[in-house]
Amino acid sequence: MNLDELLDKCLNKNLIDLTISGKKKKSDGGAAKVKLRPVMIKNELMLQASEYVGTKVYHKNYATNQAREYIEELLRVSFKQAQFQMTDADAQVLSGKNGNMNIKYRESCETRCQKELSHNRSKKYILEEGTPVGFLVDLGVMTKDGKIVRQKYDKYRQINRFLEFIEDILPQLDSTREQTIIDFGCGKSYLTFAVYYYLKVLKGLDIRIIGLDLKEDVIEECSRLARKYGYDKLTFLVGDIASYSEVEHVDMVVTLHACDTATDYALAKAVKWGAKVILSVPCCQHEANSQISSELLAPVFEYGILKERRAAIFTDAVRANLLEANGYQTQILEFIDMEHTPKNLLIRGVYTGKKNENAAASLEKMEAELNLNLTLNRLLGEQQKNYLS
Repeated sequence: MNLDELLDKCLNKNLIDLTISGKKKKSDGGAAKVKLRPVMIKNELMLQASEYVGTKVYHKNYATNQAREYIEELLRVSFKQAQFQMTDADAQVLSGKNGNMNIKYRESCETRCQKELSHNRSKKYILEEGTPVGFLVDLGVMTKDGKIVRQKYDKYRQINRFLEFIEDILPQLDSTREQTIIDFGCGKSYLTFAVYYYLKVLKGLDIRIIGLDLKEDVIEECSRLARKYGYDKLTFLVGDIASYSEVEHVDMVVTLHACDTATDYALAKAVKWGAKVILSVPCCQHEANSQISSELLAPVFEYGILKERRAAIFTDAVRANLLEANGYQTQILEFIDMEHTPKNLLIRGVYTGKKNENAAASLEKMEAELNLNLTLNRLLGEQQKNYLS
């Protein structure tokens, strides 16, 4: 059997998955491996390819004939082997240096179940529907039997998405000692309770979380719920981000929609503490909107809504680069779908101690061009002066 004949047998709805791996030349870069699975898109069978490049995964859908060419090219040039898993068979391809293909095809003695072929598979959430969680019931997200309240489904998705970000940084948390986490501007504390429940109850980590907000009635209710659940290391306080100084060391700082420069004060506090992890969803970037100007971009800034959106993007770019310059590996990630809120970006910083001097230099040029001098610049500058003095 040659490769064409094998693809005739395998590239159909009976395919469960195909894994292509084993780089012929590791120095080539690009994807370390590729996985393909069948999907139905508008009643047409296609193959979805997932290319694993470093810590990222890139997806692309191919019609069957395009997928054949794509697979042949990968095996001929880049990879040593391919493993096909079918509902009724298994197959293996070994590709040699000279392009020769060693192909094995074996029918299965049992019929395997096909995976769901919908383009968007049912999402598996960290906090699963059907399993009641006390604080989600009291906060109106779940019913007592664990069903998600229809009007709160977006909040349920948001909570689980945030927990996925927490799951990603688990290796950064020291499991040998108590970890201190601060949530600035915690509000009704959906996420604060979720983080405590996930890290303390599900993962068994020794943590304490402090939720901080200016609204006394909100803090009082959150404190009541924490006592009700027996969350003895979850504390809620009335306080302001800028003036808070009750702790000397913090391992993780969380801010969700801290308005305008409140985000900057929270980030500056995190840097001062040397927090290992920062998770920040900014909001209402008014400061940059009042400062920003550029002769080159004047046609854009002439329109208020465009100026506002560009100002928000430049603000978060400044914040991310300032974190890089202060020793954080920083990413800007999508928090939730744009259809739910335009404020959907999350800044995630993990402290490495490696200060990115290029980030600082290029940032200085951009700020000069756009006439920007944002609060976080000033706060971090003052911290540096105090440290040197």
